[in-house]
Amino acid sequence: MSASERTGGDAGADGAGRAFLLTNIGELTTNVSAAGDPCGTLRDAAVLVRAGRVEWTGLTTEVPDAAGLTADARIEVIDAGGRAVIPGFVDSHTHLVFGGDRAEEFAARMEGKRYAAGGIRTTVAATRSAPDDELRKRLRSLVAECRAQGTTTLEIKTGYGLDVETELRLARLAAEVTDEVTFLGAHVVAPEFAGRADEYIDLVVGEMLDAVSPLVRWVDVFCETGAFTAAQSRRVLEAGRAKGLGIRVHGNQLGAGDGVALAVSLDAASVDHCTFVSDADVAALAASDTVATLLPGVEFSTRQPYPDARRLLDAGVTVALASDCNPGSSFTSSMPLMIALAVREMGMTPAEAVWAATAGGARALRRTDVGVIHPGARADLVLLEAPTRVHLAYRPGVPLVRTVWKDGAEV
Repeated sequence: MSASERTGGDAGADGAGRAFLLTNIGELTTNVSAAGDPCGTLRDAAVLVRAGRVEWTGLTTEVPDAAGLTADARIEVIDAGGRAVIPGFVDSHTHLVFGGDRAEEFAARMEGKRYAAGGIRTTVAATRSAPDDELRKRLRSLVAECRAQGTTTLEIKTGYGLDVETELRLARLAAEVTDEVTFLGAHVVAPEFAGRADEYIDLVVGEMLDAVSPLVRWVDVFCETGAFTAAQSRRVLEAGRAKGLGIRVHGNQLGAGDGVALAVSLDAASVDHCTFVSDADVAALAASDTVATLLPGVEFSTRQPYPDARRLLDAGVTVALASDCNPGSSFTSSMPLMIALAVREMGMTPAEAVWAATAGGARALRRTDVGVIHPGARADLVLLEAPTRVHLAYRPGVPLVRTVWKDGAEV
């Protein structure tokens, strides 16, 4: 499948030949930090897009003086009507390739059953038995769902195969729609290796990693009670790094643990969940380049305590928000919902939450070309049916995404 045929990640280039000026923007969130405003807000603003990239940003009053704008008749002018424009959401943690359904598990939790990681094995069984066409159909449906809600960059993990053949299938399918594919063979111990976790890790760091590494950018591990120990997790991450992969970690979700410390020690791009963190964990994150990616959809869906984003932010930790869209603990693809939950339940301001869902997600993927609106960045833009970004938290559950552009092409 060629890059121009892909529908996700960084692969699309359908807007490459189109030039347009989006003008009369009531509030433009650039995420180009200014004094006291990390969102780099411009009011009564405009954005020029050419060849799938942002070429110019500025005030509407500056448009006549911007080089080439008045002389080039090929530039389409689009009136934003005073609405807000933000960068496309960067969802840096998803599990979109899977088979089956776990609605009964969700209903049981809502009736009081405690959440545990064991439900992953239910999805593994369904995924192994599902043909590629079935998995691909659901994947593309979920990607379209994400796009409609303003997500323009997606990370997608494997992890519902847990054998060489299925993990390779999942990596191939994910690579059809995004360049941000993560190998999560160490999600939980495969059922056929029950009681033999170290032997399963041998498979993960050997034949399984060898098979999938050409298709993925990242390696991840679930460093948690009920999944893998710190020593087992380190083996997986160091083996992935030796293959040239970047490092991500699931950590500190179900209780205090070693995930954060392990992630920081290995210069991981991101450690995700961070629900139960110690003062030492917070200090380590603040002194590192590792992003704390918070996943409030999980707490919403499992009734676990929410992470304390305010504590992390006040300590100087870089925070991202992501959906963790998966069939068990967070079956939602809505980044606007993540923003609303972060503001309502986690102590974030609307501006902090929008930054975390855009520029923060980009930091978690170590990207500088997405999550921002400035010259040279990808033209991934979202026009809101609202005058300001605050409405994403102020009006939860309301479909405020009016128009989405991915690489300059309207989605």
